[in-house]
Amino acid sequence: MKTSALFIALLLTVTAFSQSSINNYKYVLVPAKYNFAKTDNQYGLNTLTQSLLNAKGFTAFVGNEQLPPEVAGNKCNALTAEAVEKNGLLVTKITLLLKDCQGNIVFKSKEGKSREKDFQAAYDEALRDAFTSFNSLAYKYDGTTFTQSQATSSVPAATTTAPAPAPPPVLPAVTENTGVLYAQATPNGYQLIDTSPKKVMTLLKTSLQDYFIAEGGASNGVVFKKDGEWLFEYYKDNKLISLKLQIKF
Repeated sequence: MKTSALFIALLLTVTAFSQSSINNYKYVLVPAKYNFAKTDNQYGLNTLTQSLLNAKGFTAFVGNEQLPPEVAGNKCNALTAEAVEKNGLLVTKITLLLKDCQGNIVFKSKEGKSREKDFQAAYDEALRDAFTSFNSLAYKYDGTTFTQSQATSSVPAATTTAPAPAPPPVLPAVTENTGVLYAQATPNGYQLIDTSPKKVMTLLKTSLQDYFIAEGGASNGVVFKKDGEWLFEYYKDNKLISLKLQIKF
């Protein structure tokens, strides 16, 4: 009897933890193509995933859609969707996984099934069936924003009577780009051109002044002005890199 009670208590604890974990996330990144598919958005599965996630309260993006600054600067502020297909005789089976930036499964749906013979109808029905797992999940974003130290920590700190010291700030490795880049206005921001002339990267406007989402360079990241200097920051091999830029507007 005690063993059964302990098992039930443990099960309730795990369930509560899973719900708490998924509530930490507002954004979900949906790939343009799932691993079992032959083409981007085959059978409309990827855009359907986006639509169904948005209907559940998430904000989902597919493929190379423009991301908000908090996600463009730190992908650990978003979950990644993954649809897994299981081969079955005359049955289409799909399971939806939501993973964090470390590859940990935060949410796993039930196995959605369809016996439709038409591929389009079968994949559509199986994915929608998998999404019924959200019906019993009281999802509500709690406003969490992850830092790099949270993202790389896989083991929680032990509870002690004394308060734990604050983690040191993430200090970027600063390098300087000696070439001058010329900013050319575009409908959504600017494109940076070097003296070749060749386009180096695209800057997309955000709601903050002198703060841009940077795309098309060696690495995607953010460009912003600090202490009168323009900085391009991005992550490489889990290390924050800060590159000084000479931009002429």
